[in-house]
Amino acid sequence: MAKKKEAVEETIEKTLWKAADKLRKNINAAEYKDVVLGLIFLKYISIAFEKMHADLTAQIDEGADPEDREEYTAENVFFVPPSARWTFLQSSAKQPNIGKIVDDGMDAIESENAQLKGILPKVYAKQNLDPTSLGELIDLIGNINFGETKERSADVLGHVFEYFLGQFALAEGQKGGQFYTPRSVVELLVEMLEPYQGRVFDPCCGSGGMFVQSEKFVEDHQGKISDISVYGQESNQTTWRLAKMNLAIRGIDSTQVKWNAEGSFLNDAHKDLKADYIIANPPFNVSDWGGELLRTDARWQFGAPPVGNANFGWLQHFIHHLAPTGQAGVVLAKGALTSKTSGEGEIRKRMIEEGLIDCIVNLPAKLFLNTQIPAALWFLRRKKVANAKYRDTANEILFIDARNLGHLINRRNRELSNGTVDPNDNDIAQIASTYHNWRNVDSTYQDVAGFCASVPVSKVAELDYVLTPGRYVGLPDEEDDFNFVERFTELKATLEAQLAKEAELNAVIAENLSKINIHG
Repeated sequence: MAKKKEAVEETIEKTLWKAADKLRKNINAAEYKDVVLGLIFLKYISIAFEKMHADLTAQIDEGADPEDREEYTAENVFFVPPSARWTFLQSSAKQPNIGKIVDDGMDAIESENAQLKGILPKVYAKQNLDPTSLGELIDLIGNINFGETKERSADVLGHVFEYFLGQFALAEGQKGGQFYTPRSVVELLVEMLEPYQGRVFDPCCGSGGMFVQSEKFVEDHQGKISDISVYGQESNQTTWRLAKMNLAIRGIDSTQVKWNAEGSFLNDAHKDLKADYIIANPPFNVSDWGGELLRTDARWQFGAPPVGNANFGWLQHFIHHLAPTGQAGVVLAKGALTSKTSGEGEIRKRMIEEGLIDCIVNLPAKLFLNTQIPAALWFLRRKKVANAKYRDTANEILFIDARNLGHLINRRNRELSNGTVDPNDNDIAQIASTYHNWRNVDSTYQDVAGFCASVPVSKVAELDYVLTPGRYVGLPDEEDDFNFVERFTELKATLEAQLAKEAELNAVIAENLSKINIHG
């Protein structure tokens, strides 16, 4: 039954996207993103507000006040003033000044809800946004049948918000990748790390996908959402606003998701944080990260990163913020696995010798929207000694080569399967279970030629501390029933048939040419 439900939700998401995208006209995806996501957010908080408003109205005789903001704050529900309620906006959708009405509504919501101050988009009165199209968009979002109950509608709207983030990222291409990490990559990171409980940190959090997926993971495993708390930082203010809305729509406390223009290196918003889980996709190979101002920074425990590349700055920033038993899963350009430029090889060597590298996953090409640079996942762990859950892997590193996994979703982009379409096709589970089987106490792990290998650190040292999985996993085993003579005979027969066909076609062409009278 669950599979059918998911299919229905996806149809709603796709249908709504196609309809909304048709209304875009002369607005580019980057601008239209704020328009649509702002309205979905507004519809979402209106549903929660209307439900509680109805409950309080029914309790007026008992002293309840449906217009008292404190009543809603106490239940973690946003108070929506009359001028911003969806019913009012939808009734005004045909007005020529609907853009100003929506902008004023957004201002009114922010003035009533301190945690939304400066978050909501006020872009609806812009000249390039046709009032008729805006009214149609409001009607579209307002009228679509999300479900029979308000709770169901809110749940679907959360999925729609997430789906639209991905679709806008695809539409924006390279720029979209700056705010959105593809869902399958986020799912893989979260499934491998298993953040059941503790502090989850992403110092380059984009639109907040790592936090949302962590919450889903806890929910899917019957845990309590209150058992995790999220900490984040983002340097792009527009993207930070998206993250705040994305988390609010999920009921996730985003108080500790901070913005400043300087970024995590120059202005660390969580200097004293020691996180249980770090999940991040920092920008690859950044050269203008302020490295020249930070040559003696305390975070560079294993050596100062080169001024021209932030990769090993990010790795050491993550390690600096890990709790004593903390774990991290991060995406980095594949070049960081082998680079020796400006001391990077020495930093990598010291991290390996310190026993911090747990697992390296080589990813397929075309997973990311903003770059064609090959990427890999790094999993870091502070204490790799035996405990109740994990075996002692202090002197081992797991290498997984997943380059051949995934499937194309269009000509430019690939994604990893998660078993939703076909339970027997689950790239994420294949990679994650390999990691879990390797590190967990009840280990059933075995090397698989061409895919995974558990390698002693001493062997990594022999190969000059290079971390490319292909160096260690070897080639897949050939099929035992391969018969060279049989295959050669088959290919020879095919070639002879093709040559015969070529001769036949050449004869026909020559005959037709001889019939042409070039002298008229």
